[in-house]
Amino acid sequence: MMKLSVEETPALILIDIQKGFDYVPYWGRERNNPDAEPNAAALLTHWRACNMPVFHVQHCSVNPESPLHESNAGNKFKDMVLPCEGEVVVKKSVNSAFIQTPLSNLLDQAGIRKVVIAGLTTDHCVSTTTRMAGNFGYQTYVVSDATATFNKTGANGQNYPAAVIHETALASLNNEFATVITTALMINLLKPY
Repeated sequence: MMKLSVEETPALILIDIQKGFDYVPYWGRERNNPDAEPNAAALLTHWRACNMPVFHVQHCSVNPESPLHESNAGNKFKDMVLPCEGEVVVKKSVNSAFIQTPLSNLLDQAGIRKVVIAGLTTDHCVSTTTRMAGNFGYQTYVVSDATATFNKTGANGQNYPAAVIHETALASLNNEFATVITTALMINLLKPY
């Protein structure tokens, strides 16, 4: 059985939980897992109660038409996961939270070697950040039910439902770049021993 305690100082990295993702037609035709944000909020509450480090990643699109561009209201974090004073906000403009940001340096300076990742979207920024975290040598966890994505259209025009994209993205990460885990199990594991 995997063991993880608060003494090991795992960092919670919340990826792009921003209002712009509420506009489903911009991203696709449908989205999976409406419980992703409440589950991410439950993780955030637990991290704060355990006084563990939290990093909020905010996507700042370079496309002015994107809901996530800094000039648009969709760039703001969703209310249930708003950063508190002292919590780090990392702004990015590409898929990975490690590219052209101070995230890796901040984690290393704090002596953090374990990261727990949740947020939006499973197959884009969550996946890319997770892959890099694994490659950088962090012990990495992805919280499956605190992530979500949208349907995708393949090169041949075939539609792939959001649930399929979500599950295959997680399957590609599990036991290769990260351990995929649920919110309930992660919270249960993170108790002082």
